[in-house]
Amino acid sequence: MLALAICFEIAGAIGLRFSEGFSLLLPTVLALVSFAFALYLVSHVMQYLPVSIAYPMWAGGGTAGVAILGFLMLNEGITPLKLSGVILIVIGVVMINRVSEKKSGC
Repeated sequence: MLALAICFEIAGAIGLRFSEGFSLLLPTVLALVSFAFALYLVSHVMQYLPVSIAYPMWAGGGTAGVAILGFLMLNEGITPLKLSGVILIVIGVVMINRVSEKKSGC
């Protein structure tokens, strides 16, 4: 469920990128609906994981995912510093996941 929330977070950010300041209907609707689903899903995840685990994983996963899509699909520049930042985010998300006190359902 958390992975799906991260995917919707990424979709929302990509929708924002193409919405041209909310002036284009389809990307604007995509962004708003995606963010709504992401928030809905992460709110349910927080019933099973502590907020100190769920939120950083959701936010970090979304941030890294958007950055990676920007590099790969949107031809945004990548520098060693940007790449290092994304790698550190991924490492942080993995570390948080490793120490999480999971209950069933996530």
